[in-house]
Amino acid sequence: MVNNQHIVTAYDDELATLDRMVAEMGGRVEQLLSEAVSGLVRSDPETAKAVVDEDKNIDQLELDINQQATQLLALRQPMAADLRAVVASLKIANDLERMGDYSKNIAKRTITLSNTSFMPFMSRSIESISRMVEEMIGGVLDAFRKRDSEVACEIIARDENVDQLYTSLFREILTYMMEDPRNITVCTHYLFIIKNIERIGDHATNIAEQIYYVAEGVPYEDGHPYADETSNIT
Repeated sequence: MVNNQHIVTAYDDELATLDRMVAEMGGRVEQLLSEAVSGLVRSDPETAKAVVDEDKNIDQLELDINQQATQLLALRQPMAADLRAVVASLKIANDLERMGDYSKNIAKRTITLSNTSFMPFMSRSIESISRMVEEMIGGVLDAFRKRDSEVACEIIARDENVDQLYTSLFREILTYMMEDPRNITVCTHYLFIIKNIERIGDHATNIAEQIYYVAEGVPYEDGHPYADETSNIT
């Protein structure tokens, strides 16, 4: 009886460790995006370089989570909600790793832009869409910790607002490019930057769908609003 209790306790501890690892990785990714945008707004290549270096740690966290989850699957053979949580952790870690890559890409473009004629009036717009996405990341991490499917659904719905703002910024940047051809190079970097931020929001939505699955036991099938209309702009 004592031995069985020990096994159960060890198993619970391993599941809790996996949750902590995912939460830590999520927190670092959220901070990475914030620092990447801060470096961009301040035209600070040193901050940008630090973001690029930190991405290696994000990659390592994904590997650690994969190892922990694989060991749980192989040695503990979890079932039902526990199995869903372990599988979801693997998928969430992959989404977080991609989000870290997008933040790194922003930082790389910041380094490039620091050697050009910076356009500071774009800062407010970029900060706005970044803030929306950072709030999505924070919300989805809270939903993961609480296994809250309702909050997860709210995060999914928020992605529409990000897409709408992205489309608006896309049009704005195109306007600057048409007004003065000298802006084309810098504005092209900005187009990629806002796309990176928008894609981070998409991955936050993917994580929310995984949380819904863990909490409810069924896949999220309502779909989510898609308001990115940039493919229709001519």
